[in-house]
Amino acid sequence: MKPKQQRLILAALALVAVIGAGLLALSALKDGAAFFYAPGDVAKGVPTGTAVRLGGMVEAGSLKRAADGVTQTFVVTDGVAKVPVRFAGIAPDLFREGSGVVAEGSFNADGSFTATNLLAKHDERYMPPQAAGAMHTSESLEP
Repeated sequence: MKPKQQRLILAALALVAVIGAGLLALSALKDGAAFFYAPGDVAKGVPTGTAVRLGGMVEAGSLKRAADGVTQTFVVTDGVAKVPVRFAGIAPDLFREGSGVVAEGSFNADGSFTATNLLAKHDERYMPPQAAGAMHTSESLEP
């Protein structure tokens, strides 16, 4: 076998390996992929019972906590539409009315959303309270 043929076979095997790895990665991500919806997209029709993400702002005055201390109901809005959300679990520290949220879960047949996980969003100016306190302390020490 000539060296040119060996290089050609090696290149073909490498190409097959790369394509195979890409297909394996895509098949692994298929089950874990969750689509992102805004409340305005709900009117267009959304799949019920499949894992998706709902993103928007928590409407002011809509956050209610149940007597069990764990279940929370609130409304997510994008200024166009509103979606009622029910979440049973511990919410992140940044989660509050008027803040951004991404809820992972599924839509119900009645158009409401049952969340299994909440991700609180913050703007680019966010600074953890501990860092903000330390920054103010260090600024006061400068002459």
